[in-house]
Amino acid sequence: MTRLLRVGDRVAFDGAEHQVAVLSGSWVRLVSPDGTPRAVLLTHLVGSPGFDILGADPAEPRTVLADHALADVAEDVAQRARQWEQHIIEVETGLPPGVEPGTAPRSEYDPRLHGMRQRVAAKAEELSASGIPASVATVQRMRQRYRTGGLRALVDGRSQRPVSQVGRADERVVAAIREALIAQENQSTGTRSRLRHQVERILTQRHGAGVVALPPKSTFHRLVAALSVGQHTFGAATTRRSTANRPGGPFTVTWAARPGQQVQIDTTVLDVMVVFDDGQARRVELTAAVDVATRTICAAVLRPVGTKAVDASLLLARMLVPEPMRPGWDESLRMAASRLPHRRLAAIDARMEQAAAKPVVVPETIVCDRGKVYLSDTFLRACQTLGISVQPAHPRSPTDKGIVERTFGSINTLFCQYVAGYTGRDVAHRGSRVQAEAVWSMAQMQDLLDEWIIIGWQQRPHDGLLSPDTGRVLSPNEMFAVLVTAAGYVPLMLTGDDYVELLPGSWRTINDYGIRLDGRTYDSRALNPYRRQHSGIAAKQGLWEVRHDPYDLTHVWVRNHRGGGWIRAGWTHLPMVAAPFADFTWRHARQQATSEPAGEPDETATARVLADLLRRAGEGPTPQAPVGETDRRVAARTRAAATSHRPRVAPEPPPEDDVDEPEDGQVDNVIPFGIFDAREEAQRWL
Repeated sequence: MTRLLRVGDRVAFDGAEHQVAVLSGSWVRLVSPDGTPRAVLLTHLVGSPGFDILGADPAEPRTVLADHALADVAEDVAQRARQWEQHIIEVETGLPPGVEPGTAPRSEYDPRLHGMRQRVAAKAEELSASGIPASVATVQRMRQRYRTGGLRALVDGRSQRPVSQVGRADERVVAAIREALIAQENQSTGTRSRLRHQVERILTQRHGAGVVALPPKSTFHRLVAALSVGQHTFGAATTRRSTANRPGGPFTVTWAARPGQQVQIDTTVLDVMVVFDDGQARRVELTAAVDVATRTICAAVLRPVGTKAVDASLLLARMLVPEPMRPGWDESLRMAASRLPHRRLAAIDARMEQAAAKPVVVPETIVCDRGKVYLSDTFLRACQTLGISVQPAHPRSPTDKGIVERTFGSINTLFCQYVAGYTGRDVAHRGSRVQAEAVWSMAQMQDLLDEWIIIGWQQRPHDGLLSPDTGRVLSPNEMFAVLVTAAGYVPLMLTGDDYVELLPGSWRTINDYGIRLDGRTYDSRALNPYRRQHSGIAAKQGLWEVRHDPYDLTHVWVRNHRGGGWIRAGWTHLPMVAAPFADFTWRHARQQATSEPAGEPDETATARVLADLLRRAGEGPTPQAPVGETDRRVAARTRAAATSHRPRVAPEPPPEDDVDEPEDGQVDNVIPFGIFDAREEAQRWL
């Protein structure tokens, strides 16, 4: 059992009884019954044969201590306590601590000549003569405190009194200020004068007019400063709300041990303007996914402002596909020229052979905010299809996904500020000719961003990535090479059908005329066996699952619940429209069509307006038929949205009854030509 050694204890040492007079560091000063002092090492005393603390309660748990630290005490207060310790030790033993061996005590403190009362009286007289008021009772009280608590007990208690945060202010005023400060969390930032008026109103409502007087302005401002520490009451409102929403528990660093263990995804407005097809410069949104373990930007996609759930879903698919090398890129951007384990990855996944120097990270858990894009059925179903768990962040708590938030800031400082059309982080930091300086289209900006991620981010040392062996700062590619060696790599291949699974869906009936979706009719000969038929899904009342691309409504995909796979159905009015169109384009055209006089079916009228809108917006304004600003903006946004990669599904084989046989029964050696697709042909030349 360990026990506490205190000043004044009687101990058995060297076959005799001694009293502990001083505990100083690793030394103990003992006084024998005849008054002879001796200094002994604490370790020697405790380890000596027969050592024991006499008269101690064996049931009291104690530990051997030599001193109490005074680190939390002001230096002048600690110095006075140490001086009192020297005086008391001299009274107790006759000699102050630290004297040379063989030094004789002063006559008035010699235990052989004077008793304890005489020595105490002499010390009181000495202290009073030196300017320190001290009576016999004071010295006796300090002796008793030193015996029970050691050096710490000699500290002036007045210096350890708790300091009130508000001093002697009226508690009613303090309570009103606290209430007003809490009310500021969701209000716009104001001044201290406004807060003073709110506090005065609270006091009047609670205690009556004139009952509680407000302190002067200077005192009031000091009270507010003391009570609002860390609340950002007069700072940024966003910071104030974020601080108020912070959980009360302790914070832990976001950590992951392997690539893909946690991936954070978010959307923000990029601090760059791009030029749309109508010649107007506008800002775009960036949706990015960042791997916590390696800080790899798994995917980053630019979209017109108004990111949809399908954009986030297709971002997941893009994460699982290696970034291909593009014409014009330098050979140093190839994975083979980087620090990634190219040969081992290519042996597992053949797609890595011609890939750029950015790893493929298969996410296990995705952390996202609670926006409707990420909590939509489309995104959650896409994650479920790919075997990814979704972990929503706390409401209004961007700190839960702080890594992707910080990455957005790095993209703005490391990439955006060097691009023509940079807007700055707010209006106060924005130039006067930003729109005139913007020269890049969204497709070109996407190419620049993809190239910068490979050369400017993935190969740049990151302060948050340290080598587990040497502690050296690593780049995202180097960290991936380190972790993939231990965690391994399992590729996830996606087919065309898998892309369709990521699109938003609905349930419809296959009628005689086809499928109706948002005022549009889709049909295909492959639907003939299933018209007015039960799909076999009782939970959906026999309806058929239909998937559509919000950025290309020219076709939909119908799940074949009977034979498996997907049936592609085209819009029946597609010959009237020469270009793909998005859902917002359709809504704009439909709104214009309904405002015109009735004379033809709604779908036909909408198709006519839509075709005319896209044609006029593409040709540009003319004196005879100027294009409205709204029409031009909608058309430009439609073409900008179509620049991103969309799902590619193999075309359905033509039905057998579509083949025309010769009347004579002979079949000529005819070489069939497929339908020319300008967009598909253009992809071959990019």
